[in-house]
Amino acid sequence: MKSPLKIIGIIAAVLIVAVIAIPFLIDVNTFRPRIEAELSTALGRPVTVGSLHLSLLSGSVSADDLAIADDPGFGKEPFIRAKTLKVGVEMMPLIFSKALHVTNLTLDHPEVFLVRSASGKWNFSSLGTKDAKEKAATPAAPSSNPDLSVGKLSIANGRITITDPPAKPHVYDKVEVKVEGFSFTSAFPFSLSADLPGGGSVTLDGKAGPIDQTDAASTAFEAKIKVKNLDLAASGFVESSSGVAGLADFEGTVNSDGKRLHSNGTANADKLKLSPKGSAAGRAVQVTYAIDHNLESMGGALTQGDIHIGKALSRLTGTYQRQGAATTLNMKLNGQGMPVDELEAMLPALGVILPSGSSLKGGTLSTALAISGPADKLVIVGPVKLSDTKLAGFNLGSKMSAVSALTGTKSEPDTSIQNLSTDARVAPEGITTSNLNLTVPALGVITGNGTVSPAGVLSYKMNATLSGGVASGVTQLAGMGSKSAGIPFMIQGTTSDPKFVPDVKGMLGSPLKSAIPTGKTGDAVKGLSGLFGKKKTK
Repeated sequence: MKSPLKIIGIIAAVLIVAVIAIPFLIDVNTFRPRIEAELSTALGRPVTVGSLHLSLLSGSVSADDLAIADDPGFGKEPFIRAKTLKVGVEMMPLIFSKALHVTNLTLDHPEVFLVRSASGKWNFSSLGTKDAKEKAATPAAPSSNPDLSVGKLSIANGRITITDPPAKPHVYDKVEVKVEGFSFTSAFPFSLSADLPGGGSVTLDGKAGPIDQTDAASTAFEAKIKVKNLDLAASGFVESSSGVAGLADFEGTVNSDGKRLHSNGTANADKLKLSPKGSAAGRAVQVTYAIDHNLESMGGALTQGDIHIGKALSRLTGTYQRQGAATTLNMKLNGQGMPVDELEAMLPALGVILPSGSSLKGGTLSTALAISGPADKLVIVGPVKLSDTKLAGFNLGSKMSAVSALTGTKSEPDTSIQNLSTDARVAPEGITTSNLNLTVPALGVITGNGTVSPAGVLSYKMNATLSGGVASGVTQLAGMGSKSAGIPFMIQGTTSDPKFVPDVKGMLGSPLKSAIPTGKTGDAVKGLSGLFGKKKTK
C-alpha cells in the first residue's frame, strides 16, 4: 500500500515543481512583439502591451497594461486604455513547442473614448478597416493576415466616454461586454450592460458583424434592448434646453444595416416634464413607438408614437432632423375624445397652471396639433376643444359678483363648462388663443382672444353674451329695459389668480351702446361695472 502512495506523492511533487518552475523557464515576454504586431495589424492602429506574466493555474498570459492608439485625425491620446490585458492560451503548445494559441481576450478596467467629429465621423470608424490594416502592417505581421479571431472577447469593469460636440461628454460606468467567436469577417453574438449617466442601466443582447471594411461605425447589428430608470435630462438622451425631464424604462428591439437603423418597443415615463416652465406630472405615461433613423443624415421618422395616459390615447408621428447642436421636429399630435380626468395630472408637466385651488373634472378633450421647430424652441399650433367638463373649485359667477343676485340663484362653487374651443399657439414667447368660445350654462356664451406670457400673465379681451334670467337681470340693472347685448370685459392677472375687469371703453364703443336708452349711458356703465364687483369712478 505504501508503494502506490509514494508514486502518487512523487507525481504530485513533480507537478507542483513544474507549475512553479515553468513560468521561470518560459519567457512569455518573447511573445510581446508578436502580440503587439498582430493586434496592430488587425485593428489598423498602433497597439502597445506592457510586461507579460504567465499563469499556469488560469491558463493565461496577462499584461500590466494595454493602449490602442486613436485615429490620427482625432488626437494623440489612446482610443482605449486598460489596466490589465488577460490572454487565454493553450498551455500544451506553449509549453512543448512555445507556440502561442489565443483562446480568449479580457480587458480589465478599460477606458474607451468614443468621439464624433463635426462632419459626423466617429473615431472608431477606421478601426479594423482594410486601409487601416494595410497602413499598420509590419514585416512581423504582414497585411495578408488581416483578421483577428478570438473564441471569447470580454470587457470587464469598463468605462466609456462618448463625446458628440457640442453636447457635453457622457460617461457610462461598469461596462461589461461579452463576445463569442469574435471575428472581423463574420457575424458574432454579443451582450452588453452598463450604468447610465445620471443613474439607471442598459442591457443589450444580439448579434453584430461582419465588421464593415470601409467604416466600422457602419457595421450591421441587431439586438434586444432594456433600459431601466433612464434620467432623460441627466443622461443627455434629450437636450437639456428643451425642458424635458423624467425617468423612463423601455424595452424593445433595434437593428441596423449600417446605413439605417430601426427601433420599436414600449417606453414608460414617470415624473415627466415637457416644458421649461413645467413641473413633474402626477402620473405615468406609456409610449408604443417605432422609429426609422438615417445614420448618415442624423434624421429620421417617428412612424408610430401611441401615447397612453391611462385611458386617454393620442398619436404622435412625424420627422426629425439634427442640425448642428439642435434637433428640428416636424410632427403631428392627434387626440380625440380623451378623458379629462386622465389628462388633468399632466397639466403641470406642460406648464399649464389652473386658477389656485381648482381642478378639471369629467368631460373630454380633443386636439390636432402641429409641432415644429428646434426642440428647445418648439411652436405648437392647432385647435383644442374641451367638452362637458367642470372647473371644480373655481366660481366664475363670483368673479362677476352681481350675476347670481340678478338671477336669484345661489352661486355654485364650481364652473360647469359645456364647451370650450380655441385655436391655440404655444411658442417660447407665450401662448396665444384666438377664436375662443366658452359656453357656461349658468351664464351664457363668452368669446374673445388673448395671450398668456411665459410668466403666466393674462391679457384677454372678451365678450359675454348672457342668457335667460342672467341677461334679463343685467339689462334691467343697466337701464336697458328688455334689450340684451354682449358685455365686453377683460381678463388680467395670472393663470393662478385671474382678474375679471369691465371693459368700459369697449362698452361705449360696442353694439351695447345702441341698446342703452338715451341719457342712461352713465347709469348703464355703473350697473355693468357692478357685475365685476367694481365701481365706475367719475
